[in-house]
Amino acid sequence: MLFPAVLMVLPFTGSVTGQDTTASYADVAVGAQYDSTHVYVTPGDLEVFVNSFAATFGGRPSTLTVTNVLPVASSTDFQYLWTSVGTLSVFAFKTPIPFPFGQERTGYLVKDMDEAIKAARSAGAEVIVEPFKDPIGIDAVIQWPGGVKMQLYWHFTPPKVAPLDTIPDNRVYLSRDEADSFVRDFLRFAHGNVISDDQQADAGEIGRAGQTYRRIRIRSLFGKMQVMVTDGHLPYPFGHEVTGYQVQDLGSTLDKAKGAGAKILSAPYTSKDRSSAIVEFPGGYIAEIHSLIAH
Repeated sequence: MLFPAVLMVLPFTGSVTGQDTTASYADVAVGAQYDSTHVYVTPGDLEVFVNSFAATFGGRPSTLTVTNVLPVASSTDFQYLWTSVGTLSVFAFKTPIPFPFGQERTGYLVKDMDEAIKAARSAGAEVIVEPFKDPIGIDAVIQWPGGVKMQLYWHFTPPKVAPLDTIPDNRVYLSRDEADSFVRDFLRFAHGNVISDDQQADAGEIGRAGQTYRRIRIRSLFGKMQVMVTDGHLPYPFGHEVTGYQVQDLGSTLDKAKGAGAKILSAPYTSKDRSSAIVEFPGGYIAEIHSLIAH
C-alpha cells in the first residue's frame, strides 16, 4: 500500500470542545476488509452495476440471493461484491424500502453486537434501529452527530476475507457546527487516530479550485475516513459519493470504468498528495477514485 513519505498520527484530544475523549470503550472492530459500502439499485440495474464495478476494479461477486434482510416484511435481490480495494453490499429491493434503510452508508462488522451497541451509545451515537436478526446474523443502525448513519453487523458464522490491497476512504461531509462532535464521538467508538487535520486543504478536491476547506483524515481498525468540513456550497456531484477507492493508476482505472459503462462526472484533479475523480456507475452509484502521489 502506497502512502506519502511523511505520515503524522495525531491523537484527538477534544480540546476544541473541551470534552474528555480518553474514556475506555470496548474495541469492537474486526478489520477494514469487512466494511461494506451499502449500494441500492433497482432490480433491473443489479447485474449491469455489479459487472461494471467488477470490470473496473476486479472482484468476486457472491451468488445472488432473494431474501429479507430487514426487521420488517420486505424482499430484495442481494449480492456481496468483494474487490481488492473495498467491499460492497448491493441491494435491489423488489418491495418499497422501509425507513430509515437506504440512508445508512456502510456496514461495519463487529466482534459482539451487545458490546458494540454499548460502545456506540457510550461514545455519543444514537441507535435508530435496534438490533434485529437477519438470515445470517444480527444488525443495527446507528447515527452520529451530523446525521451520519451506518449499520453494524455480526454474523453467526464469522466471515473470512483476505486483507485489502488498499483501504478505501469513508467520505463524510459535515458542517463546521457538527464536525468536531462527530470526530470526537467516532474516535471514541472506533479507537482511531486523526492522521491529519488540514485547515487549509485544497478545495479543488471537492470541486472548488482556488479555495480552501478543512479536511480531517482518520485511521482505525474499521478503516480510513475522510471528513470534509464545508459550508455546503458544493458543486455536483460532490457530497453524493460516500466511498473513495485508492488505485495504483488513476488513468487506467478510469479507462476501465468508461469501458464498463461508467460516466466520469468530475475530471481528474491533482492536489498536494493525490489525483482524484468522481465516477457514476450504471445504476447510479457514485464513487470517488484516487491514486496517491509519493513525496
